[in-house]
Amino acid sequence: MKITKHILSFFVLWFCIGLSSAFGQETAAQLESKRKQLEAEIAYTNTLIKETRKNKKATLNELKLINNRVNQRNELIATLKKEINYLNTQIDVNNLTVRKLNKELETLKQEYARIVYFAYKHQTAYNKLIYLFSAEDLNQAYQRLRYIDQVSAFIRTESAHIKERESDKVAELNKLNDQMAEKSRLLDKENVQILKLEQEKIQKNQLKQQLQGKEKQLTAELRKKEKESNKLKKKIEDIIARETKPKVTKSGKTEYALSPEEKLLSASFSSNKGSLPWPILKGMISETFGVHQHPVLKNVKTKNNGIDIATSKGEKARAIFDGEIVSVTKITTTNIAVIIKHGDYFTVYSNLDEVFVRQGDMVSTKEDLGNVHTSLKGITELHFEVWKGKTIQNPAYWILPNK
Repeated sequence: MKITKHILSFFVLWFCIGLSSAFGQETAAQLESKRKQLEAEIAYTNTLIKETRKNKKATLNELKLINNRVNQRNELIATLKKEINYLNTQIDVNNLTVRKLNKELETLKQEYARIVYFAYKHQTAYNKLIYLFSAEDLNQAYQRLRYIDQVSAFIRTESAHIKERESDKVAELNKLNDQMAEKSRLLDKENVQILKLEQEKIQKNQLKQQLQGKEKQLTAELRKKEKESNKLKKKIEDIIARETKPKVTKSGKTEYALSPEEKLLSASFSSNKGSLPWPILKGMISETFGVHQHPVLKNVKTKNNGIDIATSKGEKARAIFDGEIVSVTKITTTNIAVIIKHGDYFTVYSNLDEVFVRQGDMVSTKEDLGNVHTSLKGITELHFEVWKGKTIQNPAYWILPNK
């Protein structure tokens, strides 16, 4: 039965160590990094909410930001749970290691005590002589002399070995205590985040109720935004049609073809899909690409041809790749749009109120294009789109997932 328990313990330890290795130290570092990133994003969202609240009126933008913060908080809690689960695995592994070390030390000390007792009995020269001369023959006396020498060497070696294992045990116990303390800290942090999440959900529902009493105002704002969106879409389509207009070649054929330089630029843009820089230095996506249910108005859906990025007052839009400015146009008095051509691709930067570039300019990656407009309600938001020829793309697939 003892052997069975020993084998079972060994396999449990082996399984836990294997599981721990699957997570790996890198994964622990990634979880910590993700947690810190989410905490920074929540802090930035709080800053944007404060800027919006300076208007002292409930706005749809504030509701979007609070909703984003709720999602970020949920993700943060999930990350904390993963960290705690990882630590639980490590604690189990270290507990098994400590038990294994205790058992090993117990065996070593028993063996050490037996040998020390033998050495004690023969510690005097007189006792050693008696032990040697009581041998049956010369060969046995020689073997006994060797045994005495080996016992002395064993005592020295085992003493050092026991000290080393004791040191290992202390190190494992210290590691275990650190892990338990870290787990306790993370559990406290998780409880704080859960409490904040509940408070933010209440705040979100209260704000939503306030906005539900402003349906006429929200409907008017929605129509205005749709009008601007349609005007921008028409402008983009006209620019793309102009830039991709078939031309008469030397052979007399009418066709559209990219120049060799444009082909290279287009291929380079395409190869960087998913790793292009953000069109703004600091911000957060306040509305994603596609069709969405309106956050307040029932049975009303909105369509976003790009992504909206909430940012702080004074932030600048920047080119996500090398290209040519093919349009700088006013959508409204406070909404200027810049369109850049990258071979067969086009990027659109809208809701700017001051622009630093002109049509025909060549721009490089991360070059500033203009200031993002801040509304009277304290909303600073960049609208960003990506097109491949006449086909609209989801910009989130093209830019880096983490700014």
